[in-house]
Amino acid sequence: MSNGEAIDPEGSVPGPVQGEYERGDRGEPRPGIERSSEFEVEGRLLTDVGGTIGVSVLSTPGMIAMLERNAAILCYEHLPEGKATVGFEVCVKHVAAAAEGAQCTAHARLREVADGRKLRFDVEVKEGERTIGVGTHERRVIDVGAVKSA
Repeated sequence: MSNGEAIDPEGSVPGPVQGEYERGDRGEPRPGIERSSEFEVEGRLLTDVGGTIGVSVLSTPGMIAMLERNAAILCYEHLPEGKATVGFEVCVKHVAAAAEGAQCTAHARLREVADGRKLRFDVEVKEGERTIGVGTHERRVIDVGAVKSA
């Protein structure tokens, strides 16, 4: 945003505070760029699986949302004004539980740029050294003006 406010690429989940990231002049997204974002397992990220497990843990949709948010911010930091990304594919395994209050890190590394607009990421969530989730995520670069006029 040109007014200096922080964007909220995935508005349904807790996010960074204003000023933690901004649209940069880092050039276009290129393979090898990466970003990590720490978050606490709380609020909308939680599930108790309908009361069946007796404790609140990081939900799979919450984990995916944090992975997407981190990748979206990484893209935002490398795209020019008027461009953004939308997620169109997520393929992850949720391999371990993270309890309410756990401090986790979402990580994204851009593996490939296809056709100049398809961005393929390797993604993971960790709690310390323990892997919580791992997989891939794809985003597509869009022209924001085209979406607004549709």
